[in-house]
Amino acid sequence: MNAIKTIVCVVASAALLTACSSVPLDGNKAGVATATQTQVGGAEGGSSTAGTNVVKSVDLTQGQTDNAKMQRVIYFDFDSFVVKDEFRGTVDAHAKLLSADRSKRLSIEGHTDERGGREYNLALGQKRAEAVQRALVLLGASDKQIEAVSFGKERPAAPGSDEAAWAQNRRAELKTR
Repeated sequence: MNAIKTIVCVVASAALLTACSSVPLDGNKAGVATATQTQVGGAEGGSSTAGTNVVKSVDLTQGQTDNAKMQRVIYFDFDSFVVKDEFRGTVDAHAKLLSADRSKRLSIEGHTDERGGREYNLALGQKRAEAVQRALVLLGASDKQIEAVSFGKERPAAPGSDEAAWAQNRRAELKTR
C-alpha cells in the first residue's frame, strides 16, 4: 500500500512539473507572457488582423509578495498526502519567495483529523508536510530553508466530529520561522 502511495506522489509531482512551461520573459521582470488575439476589423473597418497575436507580460509577483495575504494552509483528502492541484498556486508562491531570498525559513506543520491512532496520524501528518516540502524544493526552494514536522491529530483547527471539521483538520500549515 505504501508503494502505491509513493508512486502516486511521484506521478503527481511529475505532473506538477510538466504542467509548468517556460516562456521567454522581457528583461528581469517575473511574469508570464499571455497571448490574446486581436479583433478582426469589420466590413467598414479596413484591414483584417485575424490570427495576429499580441503578447503581454503579466507580473505574477504583484500582490503576492505580501506575506499577510498569501494563503498558508493546504488541505488534503482523507488518508492522503497528495498535494491537490488547487493548491499549486500556493505552493508556487511560497517557492518563489524562498528561492528569491535564501535567508527565509519555512516550517511546514502536517495535521490530520481525529480518526485513526496516534502513531498513524503522526506518520500521515509527517508525510503531508514532506509532500509540500518536496513540491517546494522541486519549484526552486532549498531543502535547508524548510523544516517538515507533524502534529498528527493533536492540534485540530476545527472542533467537532463531522466531515466539515475533519476536512479543516486534514491540512499542512506553512509558517515562517
